[in-house]
Amino acid sequence: MSINRSATRIVLRRAAAVTALTAAGVLAAAGAASAHVTVHPESYEKGATDGVLTFRVPNEEDSASTTKVQVYLPTDHPVLGVMVHPQDGWTPKVTTTKLKTPVKTDDGTITEAVSAITWTGGKIGAGQYEDFDVAFGQLPENGDQLVFKTLQTYSDGNVARWIEAPTGGDEPENPAPVLKLTAGTAGDDASAAPATEKKSTAAAATDASDSTARGLGIAGLVVGVLGLAAAGFAIVRSRATRS
Repeated sequence: MSINRSATRIVLRRAAAVTALTAAGVLAAAGAASAHVTVHPESYEKGATDGVLTFRVPNEEDSASTTKVQVYLPTDHPVLGVMVHPQDGWTPKVTTTKLKTPVKTDDGTITEAVSAITWTGGKIGAGQYEDFDVAFGQLPENGDQLVFKTLQTYSDGNVARWIEAPTGGDEPENPAPVLKLTAGTAGDDASAAPATEKKSTAAAATDASDSTARGLGIAGLVVGVLGLAAAGFAIVRSRATRS
Protein backbone atom coordinates (compact mmCIF):
# COMPACT_ATOMS: atom_id res chain seq x y z
CA MET A 1 0.00 0.00 0.00
CA SER A 2 2.85 2.43 0.80
CA ILE A 3 4.34 1.82 -2.67
CA ASN A 4 1.01 2.62 -4.32
CA ARG A 5 0.66 5.84 -2.30
CA SER A 6 4.20 6.95 -3.21
CA ALA A 7 3.54 6.28 -6.90
CA THR A 8 0.29 8.24 -6.66
CA ARG A 9 2.03 11.24 -5.11
CA ILE A 10 4.76 11.21 -7.80
CA VAL A 11 2.20 11.08 -10.63
CA LEU A 12 0.15 13.90 -9.12
CA ARG A 13 3.21 16.09 -8.59
CA ARG A 14 4.27 15.58 -12.20
CA ALA A 15 0.78 16.36 -13.47
CA ALA A 16 0.63 19.54 -11.37
CA ALA A 17 4.01 20.63 -12.73
CA VAL A 18 2.88 20.08 -16.32
CA THR A 19 -0.31 22.05 -15.65
CA ALA A 20 1.59 24.99 -14.16
CA LEU A 21 4.11 25.10 -17.00
CA THR A 22 1.36 24.92 -19.63
CA ALA A 23 -0.66 27.74 -18.09
CA ALA A 24 2.45 29.88 -17.65
CA GLY A 25 3.41 29.36 -21.27
CA VAL A 26 -0.03 30.37 -22.53
CA LEU A 27 -0.10 33.51 -20.38
CA ALA A 28 3.43 34.44 -21.43
CA ALA A 29 2.44 34.13 -25.07
CA ALA A 30 -0.56 36.39 -24.47
CA GLY A 31 1.68 39.00 -22.82
CA ALA A 32 4.22 38.93 -25.63
CA ALA A 33 1.50 39.42 -28.22
CA SER A 34 0.42 42.73 -26.64
CA ALA A 35 3.90 44.13 -25.82
CA HIS A 36 4.21 46.45 -28.83
CA VAL A 37 2.68 49.90 -29.33
CA THR A 38 -1.00 49.69 -30.30
CA VAL A 39 -3.83 52.05 -31.23
CA HIS A 40 -7.34 51.87 -29.73
CA PRO A 41 -9.98 51.35 -30.87
CA GLU A 42 -8.78 48.97 -33.54
CA SER A 43 -11.22 50.28 -36.16
CA TYR A 44 -13.34 53.26 -37.17
CA GLU A 45 -15.76 53.86 -40.02
CA LYS A 46 -14.37 55.62 -43.06
CA GLY A 47 -14.93 59.36 -42.81
CA ALA A 48 -15.72 59.20 -39.08
CA THR A 49 -15.67 62.57 -37.32
CA ASP A 50 -14.98 63.91 -33.83
CA GLY A 51 -13.30 60.78 -32.41
CA VAL A 52 -10.32 59.87 -30.26
CA LEU A 53 -7.37 57.57 -30.95
CA THR A 54 -5.42 56.20 -27.99
CA PHE A 55 -1.84 55.08 -28.51
CA ARG A 56 -0.82 52.60 -25.80
CA VAL A 57 2.94 52.44 -25.21
CA PRO A 58 4.22 49.63 -22.94
CA ASN A 59 7.78 49.60 -21.60
CA GLU A 60 9.54 46.36 -22.60
CA GLU A 61 12.94 47.04 -21.00
CA ASP A 62 13.75 45.87 -17.47
CA SER A 63 16.70 48.22 -16.96
CA ALA A 64 15.60 51.32 -18.91
CA SER A 65 12.63 53.68 -19.08
CA THR A 66 10.80 55.05 -22.12
CA THR A 67 11.61 58.75 -22.39
CA LYS A 68 10.41 59.67 -25.89
CA VAL A 69 7.53 58.58 -28.13
CA GLN A 70 7.16 59.62 -31.78
CA VAL A 71 4.00 58.75 -33.70
CA TYR A 72 3.94 59.43 -37.46
CA LEU A 73 0.58 60.05 -39.13
CA PRO A 74 0.07 59.17 -42.80
CA THR A 75 -0.21 62.10 -45.19
CA ASP A 76 -1.34 60.19 -48.29
CA HIS A 77 -4.59 59.59 -46.39
CA PRO A 78 -4.41 62.42 -43.83
CA VAL A 79 -6.16 62.63 -40.49
CA LEU A 80 -7.76 66.07 -40.25
CA GLY A 81 -8.27 68.33 -37.25
CA VAL A 82 -5.75 66.59 -34.96
CA MET A 83 -5.54 67.77 -31.34
CA VAL A 84 -3.36 66.35 -28.54
CA HIS A 85 -4.75 65.71 -25.07
CA PRO A 86 -2.57 67.10 -22.23
CA GLN A 87 -0.50 64.33 -20.63
CA ASP A 88 0.93 64.75 -17.13
CA GLY A 89 4.71 64.96 -17.26
CA TRP A 90 4.89 64.90 -21.07
CA THR A 91 5.39 67.77 -23.51
CA PRO A 92 3.93 67.20 -27.00
CA LYS A 93 5.33 68.64 -30.22
CA VAL A 94 3.05 68.60 -33.25
CA THR A 95 4.57 68.67 -36.75
CA THR A 96 2.48 69.63 -39.77
CA THR A 97 3.20 68.95 -43.44
CA LYS A 98 1.87 70.42 -46.66
CA LEU A 99 -0.29 67.86 -48.44
CA LYS A 100 0.57 66.76 -51.98
CA THR A 101 -3.14 66.38 -52.63
CA PRO A 102 -5.34 68.93 -50.80
CA VAL A 103 -8.51 67.62 -49.19
CA LYS A 104 -11.85 69.31 -49.88
CA THR A 105 -14.24 69.52 -46.91
CA ASP A 106 -17.47 71.34 -46.10
CA ASP A 107 -15.38 74.00 -44.33
CA GLY A 108 -13.03 74.54 -47.27
CA THR A 109 -9.91 72.98 -48.79
CA ILE A 110 -7.29 71.61 -46.39
CA THR A 111 -3.70 72.00 -47.60
CA GLU A 112 -1.82 70.99 -44.44
CA ALA A 113 -2.19 68.16 -41.92
CA VAL A 114 -0.38 66.78 -38.88
CA SER A 115 2.36 64.36 -39.91
CA ALA A 116 3.99 63.60 -36.53
CA ILE A 117 3.50 63.96 -32.80
CA THR A 118 6.45 63.70 -30.40
CA TRP A 119 6.11 63.34 -26.63
CA THR A 120 9.11 64.04 -24.37
CA GLY A 121 9.82 64.89 -20.74
CA GLY A 122 7.96 61.97 -19.17
CA LYS A 123 8.99 58.46 -18.20
CA ILE A 124 7.47 55.00 -18.55
CA GLY A 125 9.13 52.58 -16.12
CA ALA A 126 9.66 48.83 -16.33
CA GLY A 127 6.38 46.91 -16.26
CA GLN A 128 4.37 50.08 -16.96
CA TYR A 129 2.56 51.64 -19.92
CA GLU A 130 1.23 55.04 -20.92
CA ASP A 131 -1.84 56.00 -22.97
CA PHE A 132 -1.51 59.00 -25.31
CA ASP A 133 -4.86 60.39 -26.52
CA VAL A 134 -5.21 62.17 -29.86
CA ALA A 135 -8.51 63.68 -30.99
CA PHE A 136 -9.36 64.03 -34.67
CA GLY A 137 -11.88 66.02 -36.67
CA GLN A 138 -12.24 63.61 -39.57
CA LEU A 139 -10.73 60.36 -40.82
CA PRO A 140 -10.12 59.65 -44.53
CA GLU A 141 -13.07 58.43 -46.57
CA ASN A 142 -10.93 56.15 -48.73
CA GLY A 143 -8.43 53.42 -47.92
CA ASP A 144 -8.82 50.34 -45.75
CA GLN A 145 -6.36 51.13 -42.96
CA LEU A 146 -4.10 53.78 -41.44
CA VAL A 147 -0.57 52.80 -40.38
CA PHE A 148 0.97 54.90 -37.59
CA LYS A 149 4.71 54.22 -37.59
CA THR A 150 6.10 54.77 -34.09
CA LEU A 151 9.55 55.21 -32.55
CA GLN A 152 10.03 54.46 -28.85
CA THR A 153 13.25 55.80 -27.30
CA TYR A 154 14.64 54.43 -24.03
CA SER A 155 16.81 56.10 -21.39
CA ASP A 156 19.79 53.92 -22.39
CA GLY A 157 19.65 55.23 -25.97
CA ASN A 158 18.01 52.19 -27.55
CA VAL A 159 15.17 52.86 -30.00
CA ALA A 160 12.32 50.43 -30.67
CA ARG A 161 11.11 50.97 -34.23
CA TRP A 162 7.45 49.95 -34.55
CA ILE A 163 7.28 50.65 -38.29
CA GLU A 164 6.34 47.43 -40.09
CA ALA A 165 2.95 47.39 -41.79
CA PRO A 166 0.90 44.15 -41.88
CA THR A 167 1.18 42.10 -45.05
CA GLY A 168 -1.79 39.78 -44.60
CA GLY A 169 0.26 36.87 -43.21
CA ASP A 170 1.89 36.49 -39.82
CA GLU A 171 2.33 39.56 -37.66
CA PRO A 172 5.65 41.31 -38.43
CA GLU A 173 8.44 41.37 -35.86
CA ASN A 174 8.12 45.12 -35.24
CA PRO A 175 4.46 45.89 -36.06
CA ALA A 176 3.26 49.47 -36.36
CA PRO A 177 -0.06 50.49 -34.81
CA VAL A 178 -2.78 49.98 -37.43
CA LEU A 179 -6.28 51.44 -37.50
CA LYS A 180 -8.73 49.59 -39.75
CA LEU A 181 -11.17 51.70 -41.76
CA THR A 182 -14.51 50.00 -42.25
CA ALA A 183 -17.40 50.72 -44.58
CA GLY A 184 -20.53 52.09 -42.92
CA THR A 185 -23.65 49.92 -42.87
CA ALA A 186 -26.78 50.90 -44.80
CA GLY A 187 -28.46 53.95 -43.30
CA ASP A 188 -25.46 54.88 -41.14
CA ASP A 189 -23.88 58.32 -41.32
CA ALA A 190 -20.38 58.29 -39.87
CA SER A 191 -20.22 62.09 -39.67
CA ALA A 192 -23.46 62.22 -37.66
CA ALA A 193 -22.59 59.50 -35.15
CA PRO A 194 -22.59 60.93 -31.59
CA ALA A 195 -19.40 60.94 -29.54
CA THR A 196 -20.93 58.51 -27.03
CA GLU A 197 -21.41 55.95 -29.80
CA LYS A 198 -17.73 56.25 -30.81
CA LYS A 199 -16.68 55.75 -27.19
CA SER A 200 -18.80 52.59 -27.10
CA THR A 201 -16.95 51.37 -30.19
CA ALA A 202 -13.63 51.95 -28.44
CA ALA A 203 -14.83 50.12 -25.35
CA ALA A 204 -16.04 47.20 -27.45
CA ALA A 205 -12.64 46.91 -29.15
CA THR A 206 -10.88 46.93 -25.78
CA ASP A 207 -13.27 44.28 -24.42
CA ALA A 208 -12.59 42.10 -27.48
CA SER A 209 -8.84 42.32 -26.80
CA ASP A 210 -9.40 41.42 -23.14
CA SER A 211 -11.63 38.49 -24.13
CA THR A 212 -8.85 37.11 -26.33
CA ALA A 213 -6.41 37.19 -23.42
CA ARG A 214 -8.96 35.52 -21.13
CA GLY A 215 -9.61 32.88 -23.77
CA LEU A 216 -5.91 32.03 -23.90
CA GLY A 217 -5.83 31.74 -20.11
CA ILE A 218 -8.86 29.45 -20.09
CA ALA A 219 -7.27 27.30 -22.79
CA GLY A 220 -4.24 26.83 -20.53
CA LEU A 221 -6.44 25.77 -17.63
CA VAL A 222 -8.31 23.30 -19.84
CA VAL A 223 -5.03 21.72 -20.88
CA GLY A 224 -4.09 21.47 -17.21
CA VAL A 225 -7.34 19.76 -16.31
CA LEU A 226 -6.84 17.25 -19.12
CA GLY A 227 -3.36 16.57 -17.73
CA LEU A 228 -4.76 15.84 -14.27
CA ALA A 229 -7.42 13.57 -15.81
CA ALA A 230 -4.72 11.64 -17.66
CA ALA A 231 -2.76 11.29 -14.44
CA GLY A 232 -5.83 9.91 -12.65
CA PHE A 233 -6.38 7.39 -15.43
CA ALA A 234 -2.76 6.27 -15.15
CA ILE A 235 -3.14 5.73 -11.39
CA VAL A 236 -6.29 3.66 -11.80
CA ARG A 237 -4.69 1.58 -14.54
CA SER A 238 -1.57 1.02 -12.41
CA ARG A 239 -3.65 -0.24 -9.49
CA ALA A 240 -5.68 -2.50 -11.78
CA THR A 241 -2.47 -3.99 -13.19
CA ARG A 242 -1.11 -4.75 -9.71
CA SER A 243 -4.40 -6.38 -8.73
